[in-house]
Amino acid sequence: MIRTAIPDDLDAVVRLHTEARATYYRGHLPSEEYEGAAEVGRSRDGWARAIGRSGATVLCAERAGVLAGIAAYAERDGSMYLSQLHVSPSQWRTGVGTALHTACTDAWRMAGVRTARLEVFVHNTRAQAFYARHGWTPDPDGPRAGSHLAFCFDVGNQPEPLNVERG
Repeated sequence: MIRTAIPDDLDAVVRLHTEARATYYRGHLPSEEYEGAAEVGRSRDGWARAIGRSGATVLCAERAGVLAGIAAYAERDGSMYLSQLHVSPSQWRTGVGTALHTACTDAWRMAGVRTARLEVFVHNTRAQAFYARHGWTPDPDGPRAGSHLAFCFDVGNQPEPLNVERG
């Protein structure tokens, strides 16, 4: 089940975010930068601001009542940005990430969004492959943003969602 996050989800969202980030930052950054107390506190503050914020969307994917994945997006500088998409490592390769991605792109399409952007840590090859499989391409206006690669997605050039009624 995919639903909009509520304030009561905050603790579970922060735990999942921290766990997921550790899988791709470990070995590339000092652990304090992704799972230290100060970083977890900063993450918690960011997620608390995002949940319920006007103009932003935070989605939760649940399996058997347990948080399995999260996604967050918002419009910035005239483009839609997928700022977060994380799946609990125990749920990798089970369709949770694809379901979250589809929920995001369907919402964008229904809102008339034409282009979306995201950034992926340069060493997170798992995420890069996931996004490539789902139609994301390197951003021609800026393929790199520091330690992250930039990707774009042509929302209008993707199949329409199956749940749209056609007249």
